[in-house]
Amino acid sequence: MTENQRYEQAKAIYADLGVDTDRALEELKNKKISIHCWQGDDGIGFEIKDKSVNTGIMATGNFPGKARNGDELRADVSKAMEMIPGKHKFNLHSIYAETNGKKVERDELRYEYFEGWVAWAKEEKGIGLDFNPTIYNHVNMKDGYSLSSPDANIRNFWIRHTKECREIADRIGRELGQKCVNNIWISDGSKDECINKAELRENLKNSLDEIFATAYDSSHMVDALEPKLFGIGTESFVVGSLEFYLAYALLHHKLLCLDMGHYHPTELVSEKISSLLTFMDGILLHVSRGVRWDSDHVVSYSDELQNIFHEICRMQAYSKVDIALDFFDASIDRVGAWVIGARNTLKAILVSLLEPVQLLRKAEKEGDLASRLGYLEECKSLPFGAVWDRYCEMCGVPVRDQWISEMKKYEKEVIFKRS
Repeated sequence: MTENQRYEQAKAIYADLGVDTDRALEELKNKKISIHCWQGDDGIGFEIKDKSVNTGIMATGNFPGKARNGDELRADVSKAMEMIPGKHKFNLHSIYAETNGKKVERDELRYEYFEGWVAWAKEEKGIGLDFNPTIYNHVNMKDGYSLSSPDANIRNFWIRHTKECREIADRIGRELGQKCVNNIWISDGSKDECINKAELRENLKNSLDEIFATAYDSSHMVDALEPKLFGIGTESFVVGSLEFYLAYALLHHKLLCLDMGHYHPTELVSEKISSLLTFMDGILLHVSRGVRWDSDHVVSYSDELQNIFHEICRMQAYSKVDIALDFFDASIDRVGAWVIGARNTLKAILVSLLEPVQLLRKAEKEGDLASRLGYLEECKSLPFGAVWDRYCEMCGVPVRDQWISEMKKYEKEVIFKRS
């Protein structure tokens, strides 16, 4: 059976359930995901440091050939994008500034240090950029605190940094003609019992108020706030909790970032979406995979991943959700990690678009719950793979496992030759 015959057969099966696969594929073309820079080099960045400080993230593994500079990182992600269908975005942290060997402190960063990234995005035709202030791994993380620090000098340093990042993100959005999401995450917290929680959260609130004093056009830049349950070294207390950022985002019309790994293992992000979007204009979704904790494993095609996108689609809320990847695995081919995570995310989006929602909604409204459950179960064995293969063909990227040989070729010709 040819690829076209497989697709036509699948198309007919879906049509019997009232689903137009051609329309679903057209809708998928408009779904952008933001592919994260920190998978390409284990989150190290290009910053010239006086001394190494680890106060935030950690990638484990020693697979050879990680990107060492902007040219290598751009080459790697460009290669990954050749194996990922659609036109997407690239998500930058501020420590990926290109300063031509000049030491530049984080509160002195300017747009000019990111012009190479903007030029690359323009050359890629349609690629957007997102942005993040880098508020970790720095000597000014005094006692583990930044924007919430009891030390006003420390707070002011990070306030200046975050203000500059918002200005840079706005300029990026204007240059590319695409909204740039500027996501703020801090690792502030305590390893053991903390007494002054209220004071620290008041400090964070005041810092954010000062940071957001300048308004920007939301068509160019929007702000997001990323909460967390706990982290390594902050097991007992995290200043920027879900409750704190949810309240702040609602009051100040900011995006709330939902990271799939930032909650208790039994807590489901898919169950939060409809509650939040009842009251909020939008959310930022960080697609990740926690294994027993917030370990940021490469995204696999899981039930929870699918449930998240089913919920978004059933609400007709894709226009309210910005989707970004967030994982880093140094134990496997880094280009392959991008491809696996992005393709799985796009598959889950496609399956959500192929769900016979009207049929399911009708059964539910009529109280025919056995039919509702029956259709949900039958949907699990529908031939979405043939529709996915058609999408890959339409986008000119490898079908099924053909991308793996492309990855291995790039390993041999590029990755393994890096010293």
